[in-house]
Amino acid sequence: MRADVVVYDKNGQLAAVIEAKIKKGASKDWAIEMRRNLYAHGFLPKTPYFILALPDRLYIWKNAANTSEIIEPDYEIDITELLKPYYDRSGISPENISYYSFELFLVSWLNEIILADTTQTPKWLADSGLLETIKTGRIEYLR
Repeated sequence: MRADVVVYDKNGQLAAVIEAKIKKGASKDWAIEMRRNLYAHGFLPKTPYFILALPDRLYIWKNAANTSEIIEPDYEIDITELLKPYYDRSGISPENISYYSFELFLVSWLNEIILADTTQTPKWLADSGLLETIKTGRIEYLR
């Protein structure tokens, strides 16, 4: 498996695979092609959620077939405001973020979702089912 971060549900089952890229301003078509290539080359396992995370967007596929076919993401989310507290606290701007800092911000945000009160989470997180799937789960880096 080649992924940056994986999330397991509370039962220890693979729930989400997250691939982080620091490409800014990437189009949805670029994201679709990236996902297709990762699956075509066997880098990703079948998972309930595949998330391509970019500094300004999340592209989320829910229960997508484990295939190299072109599949539109189920959700395209602007995450600028979600990550703003991390940028503000660190003094790093989204334009100058390194890959490792971005990954750390993502993991910190995911940890807050997994471990914290979920009354302040975005509506899409609950609507997508991702919140319920990863709540009380665990995160693992694949380095």
